[in-house]
Amino acid sequence: MKKLKHAVISSFLSKTKDRFHEYNRVLTLEEKLDFVAGLENIDGIEAVFPYEVNDAEKLKKELQKRNLHLSALNVNIKVEPEFRDGGLTNPSKEIRDKAVQFIKDGKDFAQKCGADKVTCCPLGDGYEFNFQSNYLQTWEYLKETIGAAAAYKPEIPLFIEYKPSETRATCFLDSAAKTVSLFNAIGASSLGVTLDFGHSIYGGENPAEALALVHNSGYPVYIHTNDNNGRWDWDLVAGSHHFVQFAEFIYYLQVLGYDDYITSDTSPTRWDIKDTFEMGARITDELWKRVDGWDKSYINSLLTGTHYMEIAKYLESGLYKF
Repeated sequence: MKKLKHAVISSFLSKTKDRFHEYNRVLTLEEKLDFVAGLENIDGIEAVFPYEVNDAEKLKKELQKRNLHLSALNVNIKVEPEFRDGGLTNPSKEIRDKAVQFIKDGKDFAQKCGADKVTCCPLGDGYEFNFQSNYLQTWEYLKETIGAAAAYKPEIPLFIEYKPSETRATCFLDSAAKTVSLFNAIGASSLGVTLDFGHSIYGGENPAEALALVHNSGYPVYIHTNDNNGRWDWDLVAGSHHFVQFAEFIYYLQVLGYDDYITSDTSPTRWDIKDTFEMGARITDELWKRVDGWDKSYINSLLTGTHYMEIAKYLESGLYKF
């Protein structure tokens, strides 16, 4: 079995907060990288730009010192006050241009520090009420802004992470299908989908099916793992709530030959940070090992919709260990 490449998102290594509480303590960049270097089976970090990293040479040097790697550069376009009502779909062209420039600057930074992709989750772009947004116009804005960001330095592809909601009650890009549809409307080849397992779950998708849809669209995919109870994006440990769905997701990652980083988008609030991330990597590695041993030709021969009981027997021995 090949060794999986695991990474974590820099934001979750330091102080976080929800509507009522704050968790953990603020860490410097060096402290965050030291922490990742001490995690078992994890050697990657998805760094958040521009709020957590903004000196490319320093970041590159500090990563090399610890033998760490960038899984992606995450461009944050929701924090600025101007982006409160949306960045990429804001009615103001000046603000839309600023959001696009954030992504362009992120590509410049990624190129300098050695990241092979930029990922962006446009959480501020959405709505709360009916008759609040002009859906025809916002679709054109998305084509305009994401198209412009993708066209800039196409050698650094832009991966869009869709999410059903937060910070908006409904995000414009809330599903794999809608994201792929937008990419097709843009017509750029330098786009990819960041598929977050938890976003897919609480958005009512089957993550394995969403993965297959993105693959069939021809766009590359980058994976975030976590889990939840299906009602909100709690960013819990991968496999802790949807074990079988996670196994099926891993099955399709293997069938499709996925070999990029698997990045943990998990938020350790009340739990030890080190234990949380290492648990997620262990569960993923163990499931990957079990699924890797399956006879995929046999399983694929049964995936016709009429042989589930044969599949179930296979799962009993190969997954549940009955």
